[in-house]
Amino acid sequence: MATKEKVAPLFIWEGADRNGNRKKGEVQAKNTALAKAQLRREGINVLKLKPKPKPLFGLGGPKRKPITPLDIAIFSRQLATMMKAGVPLVQSFEIVGNGHDNFAMQEMIMGLKAEVEGGNSLTEALKKYPLLFDDLYCNLIQAGEHAGILDGILDKIATYKEKTEALKAKIKKAMGYPIAVIVVAIVVVTILLLFVIPVFDDMFSGFGAALPAPTQLVVDLSKFLQEWWWALFGSIGIALYVFFYFKKRSKKMREFLDRLMLKMAIIGPIMEKAAIARYARTLQTMFAAGTPLVEALGSVSGAVGNIVFSKAVDQIQQEVSTGTQLNKAMTNTGVFPNMVIQMTAIGEEAGALDTMLGKVADFYEDEVDNLVDGLTSLMEPIIMSVLGVIIGGIVVAMYLPIFQMGQVV
Repeated sequence: MATKEKVAPLFIWEGADRNGNRKKGEVQAKNTALAKAQLRREGINVLKLKPKPKPLFGLGGPKRKPITPLDIAIFSRQLATMMKAGVPLVQSFEIVGNGHDNFAMQEMIMGLKAEVEGGNSLTEALKKYPLLFDDLYCNLIQAGEHAGILDGILDKIATYKEKTEALKAKIKKAMGYPIAVIVVAIVVVTILLLFVIPVFDDMFSGFGAALPAPTQLVVDLSKFLQEWWWALFGSIGIALYVFFYFKKRSKKMREFLDRLMLKMAIIGPIMEKAAIARYARTLQTMFAAGTPLVEALGSVSGAVGNIVFSKAVDQIQQEVSTGTQLNKAMTNTGVFPNMVIQMTAIGEEAGALDTMLGKVADFYEDEVDNLVDGLTSLMEPIIMSVLGVIIGGIVVAMYLPIFQMGQVV
């Protein structure tokens, strides 16, 4: 496994340029000697140089936060904008890095700047950070560098990253609502059973009469939870740990879960359309960058986000490599809708495959957006109904003995 390279420290400098004008700024280097040498190459006569102090308690400067895929998407767009404006790559790193409010991003960007200044290509620099820039990203950059169209490729990458991150956010939103219903219901019921029901139980114990069946059931559940809460929650915790452990390490389990998700009534259509959107968007971006189709399909396989579709893409790649048309290979997998296959066939016939794939991606991204909005609107009343039934049922069960006493009197 690749280890992350230690980022060089920052130094504050003051000096004069070739015209004698006073200058000051920051430079990143492994030590003071390399920092001075770098500044001399830039025509700066260094007068003062010292390490940049770290802000006290993390105040007064950029905060160090984990770098997210959205940060990489924004960085790609900033870099694309700079290069399209004619700003040199090294200077683009300087501008984007110094303007970032995340210190971890500053370090990463300045690390890329140092690599490029040292004579490495941008692709080689990006490969120093494999956790942030995957093979798909690096392959696209390499294609742009070889073709001399790095600014255009960066623009395509930025668009691709923005759309894929937006799609991921929609999927998380869709998955979050059912989980929220379950968590809220568990928390509310637990609080009622542990703290509210015992008060009623103490009151009922003085009645000297048998409790109604619903009331007795709720009381027994409360006593069980008070006595065995540690075993119950411990079992839930162990079950969740085992589930995620095997989900992470077992490909068969992940495939089973992915197939199950695709068959679910509400979530299934969202997951299917999201996988198709990723497939079309990734293949469009790779193909538009000049990557050969067979090679592009290899990168698409790991980007669709679902093992069922990933295996389908692997099958497509094998068939295309033997001369089969893309649309025919997609038909043979049996997982792509007819509309997607027909639009792909039209794109192949017209020599505009990237354009048609872009239209497919746009359509399915909109479909996911609409489905998520519909799910959100549907889940809000469901949440209220579920909580109402649970809480209302417990309240009614607790007041049944009181109603019976009133009837007797």
